Amino acid sequence: MSRREDIERIAAALDRAREVLAKFTPGQVEHRLKDRGDPVTEADTAINDVLLESLPREGEGWLSEETVDAPARLSCERVWVVDPLDGTKEFVQGVPEWCVSVALVEGGRPVAGGIWNPPEDLTVIGSVEDGVRVNGTRSQLTARAGLQGASVLASRSEVKRGEWEQFRDAPFEVVPMGSVAYKMARVAAGLADATWTLVPKHEWDVAAGAALVAAAGGSVWTIEGEDAVFNRRKPKFRGLLAAAPGLEPPIREYLREPIASVLGS
Repeated sequence: MSRREDIERIAAALDRAREVLAKFTPGQVEHRLKDRGDPVTEADTAINDVLLESLPREGEGWLSEETVDAPARLSCERVWVVDPLDGTKEFVQGVPEWCVSVALVEGGRPVAGGIWNPPEDLTVIGSVEDGVRVNGTRSQLTARAGLQGASVLASRSEVKRGEWEQFRDAPFEVVPMGSVAYKMARVAAGLADATWTLVPKHEWDVAAGAALVAAAGGSVWTIEGEDAVFNRRKPKFRGLLAAAPGLEPPIREYLREPIASVLGS
């Protein structure tokens, strides 16, 4: 199967998600809370259903925030990792920072992905073979090679909890934003320089963003300093970082002590 077919499948799945979301008004959506306190809406489950119908074929695995995890995915070479609505909290509140997030993982490596942010009508789709397109137009990462003046997207929730207070005097601009998938996609699209989270994230939170940053030629790594490997038995990272390639060395150096503190805690 060619990568073009994978990209077409991702685009078609996002189109079906558009049809579902047309029935909902952000900021006016009923929701309930999951056991861990995160909101979930009818839109989350409805989009999950159409993605499940559209994406996996025979022999391909599936991992989604809104589906009970099945160990059978671990034996699959190709696995779809999705978050039907990444940023449900923002969706419920009417904050325009959420997206539908789809990734294809092969051999543990995110190789293709797509996100659609309805409020901005921003679609970012790409693969490691073909690069990234933003609303159909080829894009590229920023060329910044140093942290001075860089735009770093931060989790809005993490900022509210004070977890970015340690970067108050940083040489870069901290921009609070919801949805980690959306933030990573904006880095891949060249709309920001970097993003990171030093708190745990599930694979479905970051798989599409990781695929897109990698497709654009950027860097994605865990807080342990390693390449991010997906479709693991426990699908969760302790933290993840993504940036234009020229920023990886200065970010690693700048975050050496904060990361050491997290890993030592």
